[in-house]
Amino acid sequence: MRKVLFLIKLFISSIIFGLFCLGIVLLTSYLLGPPDISTDFMTVLYDGNGEKIENENNENKYVELDQISPYLIDATILAEDKHFYEHHGFDFRGILRAVIKNIQSSRLKEGASTITQQYARNLYLTHEKTWIRKLKEAFYTIRLEMFYSKDEILTGYLNSIYYGHGAYGIESASHVYFDKSVSDLTIAEAAMLAGIPKGPTYYSPFNNEENAFNRQQFILTLLVDEQIITEADYYTAKQEKLEFSEPHIVANTFAAYFEDVVLKEAQQILHGEEESILTGGYKIYTTLDSDLQRETENSIKKQVDDSSNIEIGVISMEPESGAILSLVGGREYKTSTFNRAIDAKRMVGSSFKPFLYYAALENGYTPTTMLLSEPTSFVLEDEHVYNPSNYNGYYAYKPISLAQAIALSDNIYAVKTNLFLHPKEVIATTRKFGITSDLPNVPSLALGSASISLVEMVNAYGVLANGGNEVEHYTIEKMINQQGKVIYERNETEEKQVLDPNKTFILTHLMTGMFDRRLNGYMEVTGSSIIDKLSHSYAGKSGTTDTDNWMIGFSPSIVTGVWTGYDNNEPIQKMDEKAIAKNVWADAIEAAHDPNDDTIKFHVPKGVVKKTIDPETGLLATTDCDISVAMYFEKGTEPTQYCTDHLPENEDGTSEEESDDFLKKLFELFR
Repeated sequence: MRKVLFLIKLFISSIIFGLFCLGIVLLTSYLLGPPDISTDFMTVLYDGNGEKIENENNENKYVELDQISPYLIDATILAEDKHFYEHHGFDFRGILRAVIKNIQSSRLKEGASTITQQYARNLYLTHEKTWIRKLKEAFYTIRLEMFYSKDEILTGYLNSIYYGHGAYGIESASHVYFDKSVSDLTIAEAAMLAGIPKGPTYYSPFNNEENAFNRQQFILTLLVDEQIITEADYYTAKQEKLEFSEPHIVANTFAAYFEDVVLKEAQQILHGEEESILTGGYKIYTTLDSDLQRETENSIKKQVDDSSNIEIGVISMEPESGAILSLVGGREYKTSTFNRAIDAKRMVGSSFKPFLYYAALENGYTPTTMLLSEPTSFVLEDEHVYNPSNYNGYYAYKPISLAQAIALSDNIYAVKTNLFLHPKEVIATTRKFGITSDLPNVPSLALGSASISLVEMVNAYGVLANGGNEVEHYTIEKMINQQGKVIYERNETEEKQVLDPNKTFILTHLMTGMFDRRLNGYMEVTGSSIIDKLSHSYAGKSGTTDTDNWMIGFSPSIVTGVWTGYDNNEPIQKMDEKAIAKNVWADAIEAAHDPNDDTIKFHVPKGVVKKTIDPETGLLATTDCDISVAMYFEKGTEPTQYCTDHLPENEDGTSEEESDDFLKKLFELFR
């Protein structure tokens, strides 16, 4: 009996304590007064100078409840919160079901958010799934229900939620999808729009018609079951063929692909859904260099013919920090939001060779290591014969140096090096550069048979540009929430050396050779077409396959990469289209530098020495050599012999060396 009395007292005490706590919450809510519901829901992005990026989001058009189709209102309530007009902000039955499922899964997976709760979240909170955020959401929900009518809450909700493709609020959404006012929507159209907020990406008819129409049919069933529409209305709506407007995703597409990357990064930072970030009212300060972005976009318009279907991706990044300064993911965001700079993996061609040659430097190569350039058949372990070829069938038919092999992009030299080192060694080396894509363990890896994304390649070249330190690309510097609180700020990361600084510099200097005509041999250096456009010394490497063209290069302060090709992997056959990557690259990297700045130079580490080399022989140049080039070597690996192939001739046409040999023989004869 005593135990029963104790339990009764405990139960009564718990109720009293709960009522006391509820009273405190209600009193506090009342004393704080009505929360502001005039907040701008739109997240704003700023560039690296703190200037607002004029982004692509459609203007939010506010409408009163009596201007909204009643079918849309009823469909939204049934789809999102059936008991909206009955509860005081919380659906306790739904909450109980969600709590049980969350306890069973030990995770915050399920939710039972009412329209008021969703509205509170859109107005005041982040969208991360934590218990603290849930408690704050409940507090704001109480205040909304306490001071605003149901119609006011519903009106604010319908004017703030995200419907995909830059449409905030139901009026904007109605124009984006059907090019009409929300007051003119049919039952079928209203049901379609009401289904989108549950997952704007998943249920957008522009993205996935099957998902969109399945949800529309589900909502139409709810409407007829609740006797909001008749059976005849249901049948007519079900059979109605919806006339969607042309997907006009954006009005202003400046830096649109960059903004998509920013939103995905913000999603990772806040652990929220992308569309929730858009309506969170954040201020996001990014790494964008608007001037460079504008110059890059203008160059693409200048270099690419309007009638062509060829696509392009461009990224410029600061190699010291990893800050992405400009990004283009395609020629026209309005027709394709697919980001080719980030999400596409394409065959990289000879732009892969710097990774190969860094491995070579680690295994005893120097800039003057000589290998024979001629047509070569390689018999592999499985007795398969591999026959690579040089561009247009050009060969030196004599030994060439590593310096010239890079400058001319000699394929025979590259394959010989790859097989000497073994592809496994080369693959292991690329991991030091941060390459994570799958790479084929085959001889053709040396010629770039791997498919890698542009952002991965630019990031890897950034490791060379900064002297061999690990780098990770990013786009967000700082985020501020609606209350003005800094909720994220990027911290400087400690430098981690992943490449040898001496070998990194030597390879970097070798990569300047593609712009040095003194290294011309059996053909011109690969950067010859754009040398006259460049006002500074840059390091770079181009890459060409039947379907892809690449150009990636850098200075100490910026690395820029360009890819061009067709989405359907159609071969690039027009000469002017083959030149796009290099021309856009030259325009972009020049736009990032002051042409009169003479301080843009790569730092020479103490562990290397500079020697003047005859590029034909790879030996130390003499005053008699027609051409000489400065090259760098690790101390102790530099050549010690002088070139003897270019000694001056005597009047009889013999060289001084030949005359000396003749005199020696004559002396021996008469001795």
